[in-house]
Amino acid sequence: MASFHFTSVHGSWLHPLLVFSIVLVAVFPICSVAQNISINDSVTAAETSRPWRSPNGDFAFGFQQLQSNSDHFVLSIWLDKIPDKTLVWYERSSYPVPRGSMLQLEARDGLVLRNPQGSPLYNTSILADDEVTQGSIQDTGNLILTGPNSSNILWDSFTHPADTLLPTQTIDIDQMLISRKTEADFSQGRFYARMINSGNFVLSTKTAPLSEIFDAEYYSSTTSDNNNSSNSGFRVEFKETSFSISVVTNDSRSLKTLIDPAIKGAQNYYRATLDFDGVFRLYYHPKTFEGNPQWTRVQGLPTDANSICRITGKMGSGACGYNSFCIVQNGRPVCQCPQGFSLADPNNTQGDCKSDFVQNCVQGEDEECELEVINDVNWPEHDYERLDPTTEQQCRDACLNDYFCTAAVFGGVSCWKKNFPLSNGRGNDSPPTRVFLKRGKPANQQNVHQEKSKRDQKVLIVVISLILGSSVLVNLFFTGAAFFGFFSARNITRDTTAGSNIRCFTYKELVQATGGFKDELGRGSFGIVYNGVMPDDSRTLVAVKKLDRVAQDSEKEFRTEVNVIGQIHHKNVVRLLGFCDEGPNRLLVYERMTNGTLASFLHGDQKPSWSQRTQIALGVARGLAYLHEECITQIIHCDIKPQNILLDDNYTARISDFGLAKLLMLNQSRTTTNIRGTKGYVSPEWFRNTQITTKVDVYSFGVVLLEIISCRKAVVDVEFESGENPIMTEWAWECYLEGRLDSLVKNEEEACSDAKMLERFVKVGFWCIQEDATLRPTIRKACQMLEGTIDVAPPPCPFSYTFISVQN
Repeated sequence: MASFHFTSVHGSWLHPLLVFSIVLVAVFPICSVAQNISINDSVTAAETSRPWRSPNGDFAFGFQQLQSNSDHFVLSIWLDKIPDKTLVWYERSSYPVPRGSMLQLEARDGLVLRNPQGSPLYNTSILADDEVTQGSIQDTGNLILTGPNSSNILWDSFTHPADTLLPTQTIDIDQMLISRKTEADFSQGRFYARMINSGNFVLSTKTAPLSEIFDAEYYSSTTSDNNNSSNSGFRVEFKETSFSISVVTNDSRSLKTLIDPAIKGAQNYYRATLDFDGVFRLYYHPKTFEGNPQWTRVQGLPTDANSICRITGKMGSGACGYNSFCIVQNGRPVCQCPQGFSLADPNNTQGDCKSDFVQNCVQGEDEECELEVINDVNWPEHDYERLDPTTEQQCRDACLNDYFCTAAVFGGVSCWKKNFPLSNGRGNDSPPTRVFLKRGKPANQQNVHQEKSKRDQKVLIVVISLILGSSVLVNLFFTGAAFFGFFSARNITRDTTAGSNIRCFTYKELVQATGGFKDELGRGSFGIVYNGVMPDDSRTLVAVKKLDRVAQDSEKEFRTEVNVIGQIHHKNVVRLLGFCDEGPNRLLVYERMTNGTLASFLHGDQKPSWSQRTQIALGVARGLAYLHEECITQIIHCDIKPQNILLDDNYTARISDFGLAKLLMLNQSRTTTNIRGTKGYVSPEWFRNTQITTKVDVYSFGVVLLEIISCRKAVVDVEFESGENPIMTEWAWECYLEGRLDSLVKNEEEACSDAKMLERFVKVGFWCIQEDATLRPTIRKACQMLEGTIDVAPPPCPFSYTFISVQN
């Protein structure tokens, strides 16, 4: 118990009000006194580094190691007095932070994070006219940066939340929480909790983070004020005294209590987190404890987890990844892959599912196709054809005999045909449905069929020889039959060498399909491309590529590589439908893209819109990420350029000519004569005696990205204006250095009005074309930077030579 002794001043007692004030300060100390962080103070990403702490020691700010003995960390704020050090704020754009990186408080940019090489990874983006004098982490868990006037907050973590709210924190209009990708992966997830202008607090999904359009809402607070069109003062407030979460107005009038915990009190820590499964939950944890207690889940939104599984949106994959479906277990949504599928990323249980079988089989060859039946699961969106009324058997047959059908959903008297990827999957759907997934039969079943055919031929030969005896005529007949059997068996083997994933065409079929190779679509480094139609379906347009530099004595290797290419299926990659391998004739048959190449689209008579160009850039990045990271066999393209990017009916970017580098007969030595790629897009590694990795494609993509932004060709261009550098990448760097991004896009109104996105895309382009390959991001990280899920640090000069800006 504290004791107080008062003395007189000038022979009189202290004024009672002053005494009372002193007692209040002694008994109730200020609860949020901050610990100052001075300019140039720093902390390093290492196990031994000491974080910055709040005065009461509850919160710490610094680097959390992701796993024991890991070289990766996350810049974060955490509760420091509990065993599991729960993160309540983290910085996404720099995740994961490499060991040895340093965070420093600087006057100009606030908190600045640099990697061990000194390159910037993140800063708090202080306005140009402001200057930071100190930082502090408060007892509330809020990290703030202030200027000369300590009451002037220049930046704080509460207004830049990650996925968690703390008591006293609010979510104002246009602020949001974004879930993490998985429980252990702090990349951006697909769920958002936000206040919108209507005055509603909503939970939404968004598969493509860059898009301004959310896929679907699965919860709303229904607190909109119809008499106030903007409701600008509405906010979500995490009350410090009651630990409830409410929607309130600007005058603190409570509109609706969203979550109200049954257990309340200052003896607990509280947090509200938008979890990776999409549920916004309130948790509490005792401040004093024995052993290793866990967080207790109090309440969540939506109250019925089925609401998440029932998300239906015209865009995106829904609550789970593509080809996955959502069910509720123990009160929380869980994602599962259907039979025959597995997680594309084994560490992401909420992510996409990839098929473990051949998705398309040859039309009409029923012995190579079968249907996998799944009950009580539905993918209700994105069907391309509906049969109504129909029977279950008719539904099965319709999908089996339709080359483009990869799945069919039958319910009642209706059949919905679909193609991969499937979206918005849900289990235990009502009314009951049955799904048929079409697949190529496993290779062992096909081998059994082949072996049976061979045995039947042998038996036939033996029987005939026994019946006819041993005359000369019989022997001649026997010999002829033997040769017939041999060539029949060889033909059977030949037709199935590449497996059931793609079709083996005869050269005669492709001559007919292309009208004798008369209609040339284009020429490339791999050969000539001709227009054609499928031999047995004149409605299906194809592009037939005659390869002109393929080794002729490597039939096995050719078919192996073609088989790998044939298993690739992604919406941003052109699909291989078949091939021909007859003597000197090596041809590939692709689906035909009706809107031509990106090169002709960018440099045609009419300039494409900014929104079209940004979506195309994202499509190329996603397609490359698939080839680099998601295929069974990693594929390095080696010739990314606008001529090898095609556009489908919807102007979706589709990468072509992928994987063909392996089919070329080139010397293994590195010389300028066998450099793979095209002038202007070739990375420096090709000119050096260094290992070729996926980073060569990242470099080429960076050039393509800057070309998409500027609509200027990469190589010397006669169209450049006075004072412009004829090399597009150098000219773009001049514009960036001089703050003239409007010149880069020729003052295009749509691009200039979206200045933040324009700058982000340009910076990603320069990171990708760094001469030092180790500085280039992976294509996956480049994709995340383009999408806006992680911030993009200012890039260093991408050129090793001294750069001199050309002035007018």
